[in-house]
Amino acid sequence: MGEMNKDERRLNRHDLWKVLLYSLAIESGCSVTKQEAPGYTQAMIPVIEKVYETKEEKAEAYTRHTQLFLTEGRMAAFCVGVSAAMEERLAIEKDIEPDSINAIKVALMGPLAGIGDSLIHGTLRPIMAGIACSLAAASGYTSVAGPAIFLLVMLSVVMIVRYFGIFKGYSSGMHLVAGMQEGGILDKLTKYAAIAAFIVCGGFISSLVYCSTPIVYQTEETTIELQSVLDGIMPNLIPLLYTLLMYYLMTKKKVSPILLMVGTMVLGIVCVYLGILS
Repeated sequence: MGEMNKDERRLNRHDLWKVLLYSLAIESGCSVTKQEAPGYTQAMIPVIEKVYETKEEKAEAYTRHTQLFLTEGRMAAFCVGVSAAMEERLAIEKDIEPDSINAIKVALMGPLAGIGDSLIHGTLRPIMAGIACSLAAASGYTSVAGPAIFLLVMLSVVMIVRYFGIFKGYSSGMHLVAGMQEGGILDKLTKYAAIAAFIVCGGFISSLVYCSTPIVYQTEETTIELQSVLDGIMPNLIPLLYTLLMYYLMTKKKVSPILLMVGTMVLGIVCVYLGILS
């Protein structure tokens, strides 16, 4: 299958910008049965309307993209870009199977979801949220610098990812992500992102989880502060143990996070009232 030259192509940069704009709402049209398929179909409107001429061809293409689709919303742009290239190829050369378009989408859903969830939701968002919360707490919750930085960084990153996905996915076609997967880059990115996320979360425990005890043991000769003893064993030991307890209850016992948050608030109030925690 030879490469199409620029004169044969029907899509231009203006069309791809329209695809990018339409794809911003790819998660807004989620349905229970088709997940992101309605939003994906919307993203393909500029492509289908441009490359196909008859109503029958357009109807077939729209129907093709109503099949179940689910991956990380920002990374879905790579699939959209690849689909745009394949739809154009099918319309002009007619040398690929229509079913192969959905087959490529299905093949890319898993790897792209792993990258997006690990890098964007599992790494970048917690890091930026922690920085934003720390800035807000340091200013006495009066500065908007923290939320502004969070929104600016997140918006910039996701727009860059979407742009790269649409334009690079289109220009490189199906070979882009497939080549990364064959080279093991996807697995390495997912692995290192998970390690970075654990390191960041570990650092946040000591800075964002506040928990200490005022209990003091007195004898005739000495006064022993329980918190000092615990700090001698490991600084921030109580926050660490409590965080591990929450992790155990959520992952092993499947306790609802909402229930744990309410329980934490009630336990904190009771323990402070009884003088166990400060």
